[in-house]
Amino acid sequence: MHLLVTGVNRGLGAALAQAGLARGWRVSGTLRQGTAPAGVTAHPLEMTDFAGLSALADRLGPLDCLIANAGVIGPARQDPLEMDFDGFLDTLRVNTLAPLALVQALLPNLRAGGAGRVLAISSGMAWMGYRKADRLAYRASKAALNKVMQGLATALEPERIPVAVIDPGWLRTDMGGPDADLPPEPVARDILDTAAHLDMARTGQFLTARGTPRPF
Repeated sequence: MHLLVTGVNRGLGAALAQAGLARGWRVSGTLRQGTAPAGVTAHPLEMTDFAGLSALADRLGPLDCLIANAGVIGPARQDPLEMDFDGFLDTLRVNTLAPLALVQALLPNLRAGGAGRVLAISSGMAWMGYRKADRLAYRASKAALNKVMQGLATALEPERIPVAVIDPGWLRTDMGGPDADLPPEPVARDILDTAAHLDMARTGQFLTARGTPRPF
């Protein structure tokens, strides 16, 4: 199993990479700064450098699973009545557009793997039934990611490459903060279980870390 995780220098990305290594998988990871866990083949990458993604594809070889994890929380000002619009655009670029561009660039690798599958890390904050106004750029970028990945799942159905978005829950990471509900390590293990068994019956769905469907 060859797994690629984006954003492996910390948080859930690092936990996913370490969980993959513990299973004996070959693990590659991208990072913009910092260091990858020992044993991970690291690929320095700025996720919004879409032109540079083809070089990553050339280096990776056949790929069984891609987990698009890298993301940002967004600008300091992202209230609907006081929005940093440049920051909002940057958030969309990282959280929504970069995962799609990455999948497009790595489709030859996923096809070559023979059992390619794609998971994108979303958030419960994307849920359309949740009328919160804080962190709106982040919420909107993740809701848009859900829709983009749902469309990608439909487009890849003829090739039988399943695609799903994952709500990992509120994690105790740099982004989630110390008061969050869950440590990232057991959640990472659950996500890899879901990745290992992801099939066409669940393509296009919004799933919990354990693989159960949840509403968009």
